[in-house]
Amino acid sequence: MSEANKIAVVTGAGTGVGRAASLALMNIGFTVVLVGRRLDMLEETAKLGPAGKSLCVTADMTKPDSIAALFDKVKATYGRLDVLFNNAGMGAPAVNFEDLSLEQWQAVVNTNLTGPFLCTQHAFRIMKDQNPRGGRIINNGSISAHAPRPFSAAYTSTKHAITGLTKASNLDGRMYDIAVGQVDIGNAATPMTDRMVNGPGVLQPDGTTKHEPRMDAKAVGDAVAYMAGLPLDANVLTMTVMATKMPFVGRG
Repeated sequence: MSEANKIAVVTGAGTGVGRAASLALMNIGFTVVLVGRRLDMLEETAKLGPAGKSLCVTADMTKPDSIAALFDKVKATYGRLDVLFNNAGMGAPAVNFEDLSLEQWQAVVNTNLTGPFLCTQHAFRIMKDQNPRGGRIINNGSISAHAPRPFSAAYTSTKHAITGLTKASNLDGRMYDIAVGQVDIGNAATPMTDRMVNGPGVLQPDGTTKHEPRMDAKAVGDAVAYMAGLPLDANVLTMTVMATKMPFVGRG
C-alpha cells in the first residue's frame, strides 16, 4: 500500500511532538486521526496540515472506554489502521521522592503506560485481521528511558516500562506482521520543555539549575515519519533523537 491510502492514529496530537509527528505523517501522504482531550487544539493541528488528511477525535488516555470508542471509530470510518503513535504523556510534580503521592504516581502510570498498553491492544486487534495484514506501532519513549532527571521517579519509571512494552509487543506482533518501535526524545522544543530556557532553567544532578539547549520538534516528527514509512519487513526498534548539546552524553 502507498502512504496515500494508509491510516495513522496519533495520541496527544494537539501540541508539541504529537503535532509535529501528525504534520510529518500527513505531509508524506497518511490520513491521520488526531487524538487528544482538547478539540480546539486538534483542530488547530488539522488546519496546519493538508486539507482532507485528518480526523479529529477527542479521547482520554486514562479511560479504557474512551480508548475503546476511539478505535471503534477508526475501524468504522476507515476499516483499517496502519500506524499508531503512542505519544500522549505527562509528568508528576518535581518533589522529593518520599513526598510523591500515590495519586500522582498513578496518574502518570495511567497516562504514560496503561494508556499505550490499551491502545496497542486495540491496534493489534485491527492490524492482525485486516487485509493487507499488519501495521506499525511507535511508542514515545524518552531520554529518561536511559537516565533520569532529579525528582522524576514516576515519569522515568513509566518510560523504562515503555521500553519493555515496545520489546514485548514487537515480539508478540511478529507473527501478525506488526512491527513495534520506540523513539526516545531529548529536549524537543515544546510547551512541556519551555522551562528549560525560561527562568532559572532546570535542576541538574549536582543541585544547580541551568538552561539547556533544545531542538526543533520537527526533527522528531520527521523521525516518526521515517519509521512509519518503512516496509513492514524492516523496523527501527529504538531511535534516540536529542538536542545535540543537551547534557546527556558524558558527565554533565
